[in-house]
Amino acid sequence: MSDSNLPGGEFAIAPGLSLTRMGYGAMQLAGPGVFGPPKDRDEAVAVLRAVVEQGITHIDTSDYYGPFVTNEIIKEALHPYPETLHIVTKVGARRDAEGGWPHARTPEDLRRSVHENLEHLGLEALDVVNLRLGGFAGAEPGSLAEPFGALVELQEEGLIRHIGLSTVNAEQITEAQSIAPIVCVQNFYNVAHRVDDELVNSLDEQGIAFVPYFPLGGFTTLQSAELESVATRLGTSPLAVALAWLLHRSPNILLIPGTSTRAHLHDNIAGASIALSEEDLAELDRIAA
Repeated sequence: MSDSNLPGGEFAIAPGLSLTRMGYGAMQLAGPGVFGPPKDRDEAVAVLRAVVEQGITHIDTSDYYGPFVTNEIIKEALHPYPETLHIVTKVGARRDAEGGWPHARTPEDLRRSVHENLEHLGLEALDVVNLRLGGFAGAEPGSLAEPFGALVELQEEGLIRHIGLSTVNAEQITEAQSIAPIVCVQNFYNVAHRVDDELVNSLDEQGIAFVPYFPLGGFTTLQSAELESVATRLGTSPLAVALAWLLHRSPNILLIPGTSTRAHLHDNIAGASIALSEEDLAELDRIAA
């Protein structure tokens, strides 16, 4: 299916690599707490096939979702992959036996993670690999030179085509760019959590994609009187309005809402296409004011 009906069109994150702005995040394909297998593996497979059928060309994943679960399901559902499909993964963390997310950022950790992603996805090279530095809440201070340099070496070996960053601050982005180009930044951002407003604008000026994780609030779903008000006025859901707001916010924003059901996938796609008026946008801006 053509992507012509997808909200937002496409964004070129690198020469020869354009992604649909409406993407799909695979985190929810794992079990509760992003740990272990899903309750309904057949539905997980069906969701991924529906993603491609809808024309989405951008799937966000990581080998530490599960761990390994989401990438194995992606391979089962979609391999051999359509030429139009681009998979973005993350490295820099792992899962422990209790379901925690400890850092795994030594050069040896990152090399192992890249090879595991390649194996579990069934790929010879990864389109985009994001280096995750902080935790879910945001960036942690410190230099990224060593781990970022390790990914650059893997890029030079042909195992990675493009590099991005996740949970980083402006200083870390500048440091990375002094070493090698980046194509995207993935940080916690939504209509209620707008710490990165200036960063979104700066990356837009540079033509670099900004990919907000937890676009609907993450483990705690977004709730606000303003979202409810706008949704009621438009005859839609508050979460649909939240997705539509992100596409209106800046042309370099790519969405990766996750879901484990086909019905919710279609709701996300339809919701993101909602047209917001200046009145709607002004009301929504008050959420984070």
